[in-house]
Amino acid sequence: MNSIKKYKSLVKHFRLYSVLGTVQSSRPHFVPPHSPANEDDIDKFKEFIHNSKRLLVITGAGISTESGIPDYRSEGVGLYARSSNRPVQYQDFVKKADIRQRYWARNFVGWPVFSSVLPNKTHKILSDWEREDSLHWLVTQNVDALHYKAGSKNVTELHGSAHRVECLDCKHMISRPELQDMIKGDNPMWYSQSVDMAPDGDVQLSQEQINGFNVPSCEKCGGVLKPEIVFFGDNVPRPRVEFVFDKVKESDSLLVLGSSLEVYSGYRFVNAAHEQKKPIAIVSIGPTRADKLANIKINTKCSEILDHI
Repeated sequence: MNSIKKYKSLVKHFRLYSVLGTVQSSRPHFVPPHSPANEDDIDKFKEFIHNSKRLLVITGAGISTESGIPDYRSEGVGLYARSSNRPVQYQDFVKKADIRQRYWARNFVGWPVFSSVLPNKTHKILSDWEREDSLHWLVTQNVDALHYKAGSKNVTELHGSAHRVECLDCKHMISRPELQDMIKGDNPMWYSQSVDMAPDGDVQLSQEQINGFNVPSCEKCGGVLKPEIVFFGDNVPRPRVEFVFDKVKESDSLLVLGSSLEVYSGYRFVNAAHEQKKPIAIVSIGPTRADKLANIKINTKCSEILDHI
């Protein structure tokens, strides 16, 4: 089954309400302080989009903050500013059973809320651009599947997706909702909750809360299950990297939305576009690693500037 069909089946599992009974809507408190775009910024951006015939877009965690998912690095409201919680490292997950127990316990608690988050105006505008043939390709660094929920199809998930789970041994793949049912079956008496959530759906739990949690195993071979996400300390699969480099070559301009580009996995494509002398625009609150490469940098939230197109 290809990724588009897989997501059509996954969307059936998405719900508007979480298990905590709260409506999953836009949560502006995850959007960093910013000023509205001025007329000069708007005019420059309109001209950039008008001149782009094969536009490549790269999105980051900043576009999902308006849906209620925090990013990592934003001043004051990002995960790193609000919490000592840090993403799991790939080697720790693979080698340490206690790390996998902690990860899946926290992910199990966070999943009902994370999976119910809805796309916001930015996701929907990008989906509209695709339908209007105004967008050549979309590359997202996010693992939240919100572009698919908004209807986008020409998408590369650079860092994978939290909505898929793979066996590290036999490579059998299942959907994350399927795993949720497996965990419930393996942990009928285990219960915990948390109100804090990370960009990948992780939450904070104490060791006391985690004790007694049974870690799921692959139903095919008994192997280790891992979300189909590129963890910190791991590498993006080379064929995926080469595919995106090809999209950079095919494009005539590059737009970055909601990313600091601090992680090299995304920055390298902006650098490649710069070396190919292609126009680059960045819309993101706060400084980015590629500001010096951009022809246009607009320091505001993405939906506000896209709404003018």
